[in-house]
Amino acid sequence: MGGSIKAGLTSGNLGYPRIGEKREWKKHLEAYWGGKLEEKALLNEMKNIRLEHLRKQKEAGIDWISVGDFSFYDSMLDTAAMFGIVPERFGHSGGAVSLATYFAMARGNQSTPACEMTKWFNTNYHYIVPEFGDRSPELVENRLLALYKEAKETLGIDGRPVVIGPYTFLKLSKGYERERFKEVLESLLPVYAQLLQELEREGVQWVQVDEPALVTTVPQEEMKMVQESYQYLHSSAPKLDILLQTYFDSAEHYPELISLPVQAIGLDFVHGRSRNLASLEKHGFPADKVLAAGVVDGRNIWRSDLDDRLELLESISRYVPYERMIVQPSCSLLHVPINLEAETALPAELRNALAYADEKLTEVVALTQAVRVGHEQADVKESLASSRKALQALNESPQRAVRSVEVGRAVLAAKPRAPFAERRQLQQEALGLPVLPTTTIGSFPQTAEVRRARRQWRKGEWSKEQYAAFIREQIGEWIAIQEQIGLDVLVHGEFERTDMVEFFGEKLAGFAFTANGWVQSYGSRCVKPPIIWGNVDFVEPMTVEETVYAQSLTNKPVKGMLTGPVTVLNWSFVRDDLPRKEVAEQLALALRKEVEGLEKAGIRMIQVDEPAVREGLPLKKEDHEEYLNWAVEAFRLTTSGVEDSTQIHTHMCYCEFSDSIDAIREMDADVISIETSRSHGELLESFGSVTYDKGIGLGVYDIHSPRVPSVEEMSALIRQALQVLPPSLFWINPDCGLKTRAKEETVQSLKHMVQAARQIRASL
Repeated sequence: MGGSIKAGLTSGNLGYPRIGEKREWKKHLEAYWGGKLEEKALLNEMKNIRLEHLRKQKEAGIDWISVGDFSFYDSMLDTAAMFGIVPERFGHSGGAVSLATYFAMARGNQSTPACEMTKWFNTNYHYIVPEFGDRSPELVENRLLALYKEAKETLGIDGRPVVIGPYTFLKLSKGYERERFKEVLESLLPVYAQLLQELEREGVQWVQVDEPALVTTVPQEEMKMVQESYQYLHSSAPKLDILLQTYFDSAEHYPELISLPVQAIGLDFVHGRSRNLASLEKHGFPADKVLAAGVVDGRNIWRSDLDDRLELLESISRYVPYERMIVQPSCSLLHVPINLEAETALPAELRNALAYADEKLTEVVALTQAVRVGHEQADVKESLASSRKALQALNESPQRAVRSVEVGRAVLAAKPRAPFAERRQLQQEALGLPVLPTTTIGSFPQTAEVRRARRQWRKGEWSKEQYAAFIREQIGEWIAIQEQIGLDVLVHGEFERTDMVEFFGEKLAGFAFTANGWVQSYGSRCVKPPIIWGNVDFVEPMTVEETVYAQSLTNKPVKGMLTGPVTVLNWSFVRDDLPRKEVAEQLALALRKEVEGLEKAGIRMIQVDEPAVREGLPLKKEDHEEYLNWAVEAFRLTTSGVEDSTQIHTHMCYCEFSDSIDAIREMDADVISIETSRSHGELLESFGSVTYDKGIGLGVYDIHSPRVPSVEEMSALIRQALQVLPPSLFWINPDCGLKTRAKEETVQSLKHMVQAARQIRASL
């Protein structure tokens, strides 16, 4: 083994949040994009943030620190840029990829659409999808080597460079025929080999190669390709030690995985605990390899039960001695906030039971110390006692009183709606919509003025009445704008909402909200997920007042807008003492009362958004059915109490439509809109093999990019869709909400969308 493992159990970390304690990363990026920060200044600011994060991990006592996990946008994009995988439309002529091209791939520009963006496995983080073309991959810049040297020379950290592995990188990319998978994978291997060889020559001891795709359902023939790939990489850099890291679930093809010619294997013993333990028990673990044991949850914010984790480590040690084990989080800490210092307003029993990234590093070190020096050593004993006390106080809180029987009875009492064909006729009579009706997904631009008004109200500088009057002004302005544009179905704009989950959580019982619990969603977009820590209950109407006011200003239908139970669940940090199914049922029953309240107030079109249904989909196909069954049940529980003449809409982010079609049908929404503009063609291909017999809107332009698409561009997408979808069921809309866009580009884009719809409508 080329690298030396320190004596006894060691600690490690797989990655650290990149956004900065006060979101400095986000602010510098947006200043650069806005022309307020020069490239040289941006590079310097990013270096400062990157080094500070490494310094903190060193000071926390982490033995194995990953370098290269820091990114200006996304690690998949970093890997594509490092290998010169740039779509031709960006005009890249070879060599190192400029910062301008890098950001154009991520965000697009007025002349060039961005690369597709989708969710990273079943997390709330988005990655940029690399696009392979005719140009062969090549190592145009070894960023890992530069970052390794920077950490060593500046901080004395002999870090562990981290790179996304070839199998995962290719599985998550596009731009090649799937039957060419083996061929394209083989074209990548010499580039990875060159990367590793250059690190080896520099004296790097360990490299972390992330292969989370190996926890998904991997075909046997692809696992054989993985084996051949790592044989090739090992022979290319035989003195370099590789930690092959999996996370988010248990490893597939465990016997083949542990036989790979790598020096360490990383397994997730949080989200893949039972199956990974079963694999250890059945197949053992090689005597010549190190096991990196992910025992601290890298995806949720709850404090670890240290007694339980020590028992877990003891169970693992029956198969792997401690001297060949690394204690670490289950995955990168990218998915949790940075630290708890600002969370002074939370209830004590809740705050004491939380652990953000810095606290999780402390837990990793505490567990390592507990094994090294024993449980009775003073500081270890104190850590264990503190953990016990905090978790006991949380679980004894009245907020967590058992309610399973009550919820179960309510679920059984829910009744289904009439068949879609009957409902559709009633709805058309009531609403009188034209063919190819136009609408938006819900939100309109949250301008600086809107954000400032909200701050003034929250600080008490504005009264509740002042703020309500301001919101009404915004609603009135945008109802008028929508009518002028010519949209057929209007929305009130959601100006009163900070976030589509946070807004509802603030009005329901069982939620808590953080002061600085920010995590990266995509690019510089950060979100502050609410915490579901107690039982969820309806308290009072949440959206009725604003929706009814908007409807009073127009004769056109206005959609009521809610976030669905599964999305609230998947976009929150969720209590871990109940099955997620039970929490979803609690949410559904609370939101059902809001849906019924909207209908009672005269709103006949209600959108219950579920953009995150697919995010919660388990990574193994064998687990899909169980999840989809209760996810669909939660949606129908929310929506099935209305009259058949009330039209239920929903919105979903891009999903593998053919894989999810049965569940989408079972949701039984009258109209579904799907985020597809960056992957429109692929989704339409799926309609060649499946039939969807309810209303559907495929996003005709990308709201994640600042560019304004032309009428012709959107017309082409509509015509393409109508080749496989009937006009009588097709809706025209953007692919997502417009909250993050500027007013001018929003208005112009919607004008083009309506013009395109009218042109097609006239030609039918």
